[in-house]
Amino acid sequence: MSIVKAGGHALDAVEAGLRLVETAPDVHSVGQDAWPNLLGEHELDASIMDGRTLETGAVGALHGYLHPISVARAVMAGLPHVFLVGAGAARFAQEIGAEAGDLMSEIVRSTWADWVRQRTTPEQWERWPVQPLAPWARMSADPETAHGTVCLMVRDQHGDIASGVSTSGWAWKYPGRIGDSPIIGAGNHADNRYGAASCTGFGEMTIRSGTARSVLLYVKMGLSVVEAVSTALQDLHDLTWSYRGGVTIYAFDSEERPYVARYNRSVEADCSYRIWQDGMAIHETRQGIVVQSSAFS
Repeated sequence: MSIVKAGGHALDAVEAGLRLVETAPDVHSVGQDAWPNLLGEHELDASIMDGRTLETGAVGALHGYLHPISVARAVMAGLPHVFLVGAGAARFAQEIGAEAGDLMSEIVRSTWADWVRQRTTPEQWERWPVQPLAPWARMSADPETAHGTVCLMVRDQHGDIASGVSTSGWAWKYPGRIGDSPIIGAGNHADNRYGAASCTGFGEMTIRSGTARSVLLYVKMGLSVVEAVSTALQDLHDLTWSYRGGVTIYAFDSEERPYVARYNRSVEADCSYRIWQDGMAIHETRQGIVVQSSAFS
């Protein structure tokens, strides 16, 4: 808010806001202290998009660095590529002097170890990781645990829009799993002409539907932001898959009209979000719409 009030740029505000969450204590789904993968290793994902130029930067499965959103922005600014993953992303982070750090707290380490111990024999735990890992990944395949991503969308005083997403992904995920957060068009999209859209929740669904860009394309076709998000939720519902989880879509159009809605298997789901616009002394917490899957045709 301070950056936007001072006439700063949307990209700067997005990066600064997400950095705060990436190192916030007791946040177990983004950045430092987040839940690790099956091996007990952190793999962080992030993306950022400039709605004026449609330039993007993204990193996936980044290990050992505190601020994946800043590394993603550096990818956008300094490389001819838009997406780096794994060892390549870490190498680039080292080259630009990104802040390295230990992401593992004792409570995270013990929670991960307890989860594994409850599902393995003492002999398996003693020689963990055992081969293959896939059976344990299936044990963690409850889509309702795939949540906690943070997204931030900003329109600045210059009329430019930017959006960013950062996450540690699905707790206890199979190593190398990439969700929708770093994938432009799936979990994140910004375009000055139409607005911005980002997603949290079960990224496997939004990857398959191209959800974030679909919202803006529906706006481009003449739908209101409410209609666009509702149509994108229908797209998610139409997927055929045994794994089906909650997805929240956050969006606003070029006139800053916001709409937030969550696709969920039940109505018992939080869909709160925070918004700040001109005339507000401080941000407001609002409730989005929760749409139960049974409501769709």
